[in-house]
Amino acid sequence: MRINNGGTTASLDSIVLFPFDDGSVPFQHGVRLNLIGKQTGHGNKPVVPLGEEGAHDSLWIAYYGTVLEVDGELWMWYLGQGPDEHWHQRVCLAKSKDGRNWEKPSLGLVEFRGSKQNNLVDMGEDMHVQACIVFYEPDESDLDKRFKMAFESRKYAGRVGVAYSSDGLTWSESSNNPVGGWLEMAGGTKVDGCYYLAGQGGNHAVGARQLVTCASYDFEHWTEATCLGLRRSNISPRPPVAGKNAGEQVHLGAALWNRGNVIIGFYGKWNGHPSNDRRMVTMDLGFAVSNDALHYREPIPDFPIVSAAEDSWGLKRRESLMLNFPALIQGQGFENVGDETLFWYAPWPEEASDGVRVTSWSRDRLGYFSASEGGIWSRGRGSGPHFVSAPIDLMGSAARLAVNVEGINEYSGMTVEIQDQSFRPIPGYERISSHGPNEPGLNQPITWQDHDLIEDISTPIRVRVDFRGVRAEDVRLYAVYLDGL
Repeated sequence: MRINNGGTTASLDSIVLFPFDDGSVPFQHGVRLNLIGKQTGHGNKPVVPLGEEGAHDSLWIAYYGTVLEVDGELWMWYLGQGPDEHWHQRVCLAKSKDGRNWEKPSLGLVEFRGSKQNNLVDMGEDMHVQACIVFYEPDESDLDKRFKMAFESRKYAGRVGVAYSSDGLTWSESSNNPVGGWLEMAGGTKVDGCYYLAGQGGNHAVGARQLVTCASYDFEHWTEATCLGLRRSNISPRPPVAGKNAGEQVHLGAALWNRGNVIIGFYGKWNGHPSNDRRMVTMDLGFAVSNDALHYREPIPDFPIVSAAEDSWGLKRRESLMLNFPALIQGQGFENVGDETLFWYAPWPEEASDGVRVTSWSRDRLGYFSASEGGIWSRGRGSGPHFVSAPIDLMGSAARLAVNVEGINEYSGMTVEIQDQSFRPIPGYERISSHGPNEPGLNQPITWQDHDLIEDISTPIRVRVDFRGVRAEDVRLYAVYLDGL
């Protein structure tokens, strides 16, 4: 299947229509977008805590790293600071079955203080690493490059370096390092055969910290020119700010979750104090989406998807900053585990971090559409609340449609109509023939009177969803799933 939303041109096995993706759901009538933010608070303890006294990760843990599923298990590459006399972060590995309970395996690869009984991965040398984005491609023909890492290191003065591994544990640097320009990275993805790194850097005259992206097709040759994807500073009606740390900025780009037709990004929502005092920065995590991995937009501007609140407050932070302004950092790590969506993060700055934390949503429930009949344009509105998708080419295959929804009862429901590209109902798939959802749930099937599947349609389609019933406002629609067969 392909969707014409300005994003990937590749064929997709699954398409997810999220309400916050107005590229995939451009036409909306009488519906309101609601995002579901998380406030974690000081009771949210680390799932990957500091190591024992004297260990390589005993002083702080910086989660400018990556979580990936590897052979049915979650692996986390994170950065640990031990009792070195200077700033020296090393790449470490943790493993988990459920994303909440992590172990630090004894890898036996790198000697630290006379012992190899630790979870340090082998970078080829005792290298200081400030960030690492890992890609796992099990179908890679070169087995020595199944794992690929882009990293930032003092060794290359912050310019992009890359390394490869057959097992994700022992890494070999590229002989071409550094392979790109200066970039402080936080996320990465691959679209249509091209790798993208999202971070802060580049050479754009719009402030110190904005989301920029560099790209490479072979992981060896990266663009030094970057695409400016999201900015927050000096945008009217906000007053211009002076100083590296003042004002609204985007910290370290964004952690990226590629869902095929849309890329979800969590970014550092840097709110600098007018005094330019870095110690007074607050930083929740913001929410942005992209359809092309280059240009990002905020579905609801400045919305805090993960609020720092009092997360990580304690003696360690007070000793580090002498002030208590909450701030978080995002790492590259989203996963659907069972009925949950998990995201990992850590406190900022690094030296105030006592470990990696996790927050969660019900699966794919980051936001929802609800019926909204108010507003000055509500009179003479015609049909009820509904939305219509961008054109979707089934490419000759059949597809199953399901919805992630709450609020279905005898007084509220919804219908789904399949239209052609010109917004006309396709016979047999009209709203009046729609069946389901029969109950609330994460994956409720939709059928039609004579069709369990969307099939035998040669032209591009659109999906129209209508909210109905005397209590239509009770319905919360989180996602529409199209799965090719």
